[in-house]
Amino acid sequence: MLAEKRPVGFAFPMLIAWTTVANAADADRLSADAVARGVAVCVQLEGAVTSHYRWQGAQERTVEFRLMFKLLPGQLAAAEAWLYTVHPYTTPEWIVVRAEHVGEKYLSWVTAHPIN
Repeated sequence: MLAEKRPVGFAFPMLIAWTTVANAADADRLSADAVARGVAVCVQLEGAVTSHYRWQGAQERTVEFRLMFKLLPGQLAAAEAWLYTVHPYTTPEWIVVRAEHVGEKYLSWVTAHPIN
């Protein structure tokens, strides 16, 4: 149950992270590279999405492709370092949240695959 209290020292089994890129080719390249390098278990592409934001004092509207990374806590530092090295943006979005609950079968699949 989601409402139950977690035991002291409980570690969240997985993390979900997001970033965006300007085109489908970059999204595909980053997704494949993240999995190949073992910094994510799975990466899903969503797009196109429209982003509205302020950048250098101006309001912007940009069509982007969103990448959703599924990773284990032990992959986070390497994933973040990798992202900041290969991402085409100078200030990439990188938002990471803890997965509150992960289905047992899916988590078994995730943990059965070794991290590079």
